[in-house]
Order: sequence, then structure tokens, then C-alpha cells
Amino acid sequence: MHPRLTLRDDIRQSRPFRNLAEEATLSVVRTFTLIRRAVAAVVEPAGITPAQYNVLRILRGAGPAGLPTLTVRDRMVDEAPGITRLIDKLELAGFVRRERAVPDRRQVFCTITPKGLALLKRLDLARTLFCVISKSGTTVETLAQYALVRTAIERDHRQPAKHLAFVTGPEAGPLRDIATRDKIPTFDIPTNVGGRFSVLTPVGTLPAAFAGFDTSALLAGAREMRDRCAGGDLATNPAGVFAIHQWRSHTKAAQCIHVMMSYADALRDIPPWFVQLWAESLGKVDADGRAVGPTPVAARGATDQHSQLQLYMEGPADKTVAFLVERERRADLKLPAGAALAPPISHLKGHTLGELLDAEQRATADALASVGRPSLTIGLDVCDAHHVGALIMLLMKATIYAGALYRVNPLDQPGVELGKRLAREALASPKRSTSDSRWTV
Repeated sequence: MHPRLTLRDDIRQSRPFRNLAEEATLSVVRTFTLIRRAVAAVVEPAGITPAQYNVLRILRGAGPAGLPTLTVRDRMVDEAPGITRLIDKLELAGFVRRERAVPDRRQVFCTITPKGLALLKRLDLARTLFCVISKSGTTVETLAQYALVRTAIERDHRQPAKHLAFVTGPEAGPLRDIATRDKIPTFDIPTNVGGRFSVLTPVGTLPAAFAGFDTSALLAGAREMRDRCAGGDLATNPAGVFAIHQWRSHTKAAQCIHVMMSYADALRDIPPWFVQLWAESLGKVDADGRAVGPTPVAARGATDQHSQLQLYMEGPADKTVAFLVERERRADLKLPAGAALAPPISHLKGHTLGELLDAEQRATADALASVGRPSLTIGLDVCDAHHVGALIMLLMKATIYAGALYRVNPLDQPGVELGKRLAREALASPKRSTSDSRWTV
């Protein structure tokens, strides 16, 4: 985008924007489009796609040990349903190699080859932009990585303002000071929004735009859910229902472990985020000075149905399970009616993989109910940006309601701040330790 052009000039729009929110959203989407084109321009001359570059980057980080194929898929920045075909092409080009694990021949490990490493090294830094995110501007892990990136940019005699974008708080801080000094593009995180609640600010929407998500629809869905959860009628307030179910199960039935289990691949990252949201917001000292708070657990169906369900069924009755499901799948695979299947699974003929997953989720919920273990299900009509935005808002509103029920402030994190301070002190005095050396291995 030419710096002398306004956004309206750049997208050739004659009418004024309806409001600042529309202009900001279009600006983020336009920025994403330009950066995505730049990323493609970097990697495509090397004979790979942006998705294949992401695979190589993940495997480089894994080192000589490599990673299982499905782990590579789970670590992708963007959804990659055809991960096997993606790696097939990389292997054919000599950028990766695959080997079956010795203990378990069903597991295939991928490693990056010297040719793949050389390709990554060759990619042009001149066409790369790094997004640095820290509300306070003092997050040590983020600043450490920024320092490495900045060194590489300057070593290559590049202008930082053309290769960096910051997302940080509007007040003074290290990143804000650097941005002002070096004229680095910066997006604000609202002062009154904590990190775990910031997914609908530029912390989440800018990377989402880079990845091709419809951020306008994401925010519209969130707004609709916000309004839906604002009323006093519990029957029409899904966030209130979720919060009361979890709180009452904990305080009245000692069910203090709250499992969130996704049965939709598109929602696989929601449970890990919920773990931080629920734990960091509710694990506090309440108004009476008591330590309170549930323990959230992330799970993924149907994988963890085979690894955790035994505990949930016959272990201590101290858990609730919240299922995330997708009611309508836009893409699915159907087993042919004439498929040659072994007798134990012949009943799957003519069904889709989505139908199998849905049946497993319903069976899991029924099994839990049969032994008196509580669960609830949150269903999305379809996993698109609008409905994901609504789900994100539902869980954030539920966290606020739960804070009131547990009588804690869900918006602060004094325990985390103490850990950060002690980490800074440990770096300043590396020999200082409170550990008992007798139990150090």
C-alpha cells in the first residue's frame, strides 16, 4: 500500500466508511492480503507453497528427532487437512524424509533434510514481516525472540519499520518506545483487556487476518453473543448456564476438574485457550481469604476418548465434561457403500467420517450419564468465523460470571505477576535458588 494513499483510495471506494470499526476492519484485511501475497512471493519461487514452508519450519524446530505426521499437522499455523499429501510432495523434492517408528510401526516420523534446511536458509528476509505481541511490552520470552529477529534484520541491512509490526498496550513501555523511535507500525491492545481476554483485539484478529479468516464475521458473531448473554433471564443466557453448571458442580458435588473436549478439528485450539482462561481467571483467593478455583483440562475427541475416558468413567467422580461439536460439516468424507470392510466395522459403509465422530461423541456423553458423571454440549451450527467468534465470547462471558460466583476478580493474575518478578530476579542472580539440592536430578 502506497503511504500517501488513504485506505479508500487504495481499495477504490468512493463512499465514506460507515464508522471507524468498518475502516479498521478493512484496514486489517487489506494489510493481511498484501502480506500474504508477499509471503507467497517469497516461498513460491523456491518451489514450495506457504503451507509447505510452514511444515519445513516446524520440522527445523523439532531437530534431528523429527515429529510424527499428525503432530506436524497440529502445529500448523493454518488448517492443513491434506497433511500427508503436503509431506508427500516435500519428500519427493528431497526436503524431508519419513521413517516408521521402531516401537510402533503405525507411527511415521518426519525429519527435515539438509536440502530442506538449506532452502529455509535461502528464503529472502527482505520479504518477511514479524509480528511482535506483548501488552506490557516487557514479556521476557517475546522480547528475547524480538531481539534475535531484530539482530537478523539489521545484520541484513534492512529497515526494521519494513519488517516489524507491534501489537502492544497504548501506554509507554519498551515496545511502544521502540515503535515511536523507529516508526514501526503498531496496533493497540486496550488497557482494560487482559492477555487471556484479548483474542478479539489485534492480538487475535491481526494474526487471524494474516491466516485468511473473516475477522468482520468473527467480531459480528462475538457481538451477537455478547448481547445474547447480557439479559437477566438465565434460560436465554448460555454463558450464565455454563458458569452456573460448572460452579455448582464444583461447590455442591466436589467436581473441581472441568474438562473441555472438542469433537471438531476446527475447534481443536479452543480447549487449550479455555484452560488458560478458566485457570488464570478463577484460581484465586476469594473474599473470605480462601483459596478457590477449578482445574481445567483440555481434551480432543476422539483421540482422548481412548486415553482419558476410562478415568472419567471409573475414576474419582470429581469431573465435569463440556463437549464442543460441529452440527454441520462443510466438507466430509464418505465411506463407499461397496467398500470392503472387515465385519467388525462393516456397519460404517455409507456413513461419513463426521457421522462416525458425532456418534462417538454422543456415545461418550451417554456413557458418562449412565454412571452419573455430568456433561454438557456446546454445539456450533457450522465452524465458520461468525460462530467461532460467538463461542469465544460465550466462554469469556462465562468466565466473568464464574468470577462473581466464586467471589474472585477474574480479570487480574497476581500469582502470574509474582512468577514474572521472581523470574527477572533469577536472571539477575542466577545462583540464587530455594530448591533442596538433595532432590535435584
